[in-house]
Amino acid sequence: MASHRRPRQPSRARVTVLTATAAAAVAISAQAANAAPSAKPSKDEVKSKVDKLYEQAEQATEKYNGAKEKQEKLQKEISTIQDNVARGQQDVNKLRDGLGSMAAGQYRTGGIDPSLQLFLSADPDDYLDRATALDRVSGQQADALRQIQDKQRELAQQRAEATAKLKDLSATRTELGSQKQAVQGKLAAAQKLLNSLTAQEKAALAAADGTRATRGTERPGMNGGTGGTGSAGDTGESGHTPVTGSGRAGAAFAAAQSKLGSPYQWSHAGPSTFDCSGLTSWAYAQADVSIPRTSEAQANIGTRIYSQSQLQVGDLVFFFNDIHHVGLYAGNGQVLHAPRSGTVVRYESMSTIGGPFMFGVRV
Repeated sequence: MASHRRPRQPSRARVTVLTATAAAAVAISAQAANAAPSAKPSKDEVKSKVDKLYEQAEQATEKYNGAKEKQEKLQKEISTIQDNVARGQQDVNKLRDGLGSMAAGQYRTGGIDPSLQLFLSADPDDYLDRATALDRVSGQQADALRQIQDKQRELAQQRAEATAKLKDLSATRTELGSQKQAVQGKLAAAQKLLNSLTAQEKAALAAADGTRATRGTERPGMNGGTGGTGSAGDTGESGHTPVTGSGRAGAAFAAAQSKLGSPYQWSHAGPSTFDCSGLTSWAYAQADVSIPRTSEAQANIGTRIYSQSQLQVGDLVFFFNDIHHVGLYAGNGQVLHAPRSGTVVRYESMSTIGGPFMFGVRV
């Protein structure tokens, strides 16, 4: 007879757990359905992030410029050493050839014992003269050997120096690639943020940047006077009394003025596009003054000036704690500089650069 068992009922505890789990799932689903999409950053938030990315890009640009300058210097040094090694090896080869000729001549005349040669000689005086000459040849051989040894030691040192510089060059090239990636990454991230803005928001940012470039920009005249105030977006190319300086600094400043409106381009030093230190190094080169390529190196030349009131037109002026930005002092609290990606060479108030003024340098 078959037995009829009653189906096993789930325990009260299990029912409670299942009920709670289902309720939680429903609640999470409801929250997900009702949750608002992540808020789009405001125009001001985008501007703040973009400015920071541009600052980081400029920092990486100056590091890239430094590595590039080092690479060029190493390549010249290595080329010079290799040329010296090649010439030195030629000298060694000539010394060896001369030594070989002397040895061959000595062998041809010195195959018989010297005392026997004197006994058999028909002219003992002639033999003695030749023997003295042979001693001199032996002395020359010793000198040639010493010269060869000295030259070989010198060549070994030069080859070791070239090897070390080649390793340094390889590391510098790696750094170049790394800094290039950093710059491009920061600029791409900034562009992505800008692309998220509407056309109206982009126009507002551009207008704000133009205002920043001309805020309070009364230009000093030739005798300390001031010119007119430009309109938004003015690069200082027109509507202002020309600013002049004296000496080489004045000539450098005049050269920079001739590039007002030229686009910013990272790691460029003219003649048509510039980054910040590219503009200053190019401008001074036009005044026949050679200064280093990077802002960090430029900060270590000439006389430092910490008081803004003592600055003169054409002095280099440095900003941010790590001095990664440099421009030319334009008088009246203004700087002539290549600000950042997306801008042009322009005048700007030193108070709106975005980083603190650190000091000036009179070249």
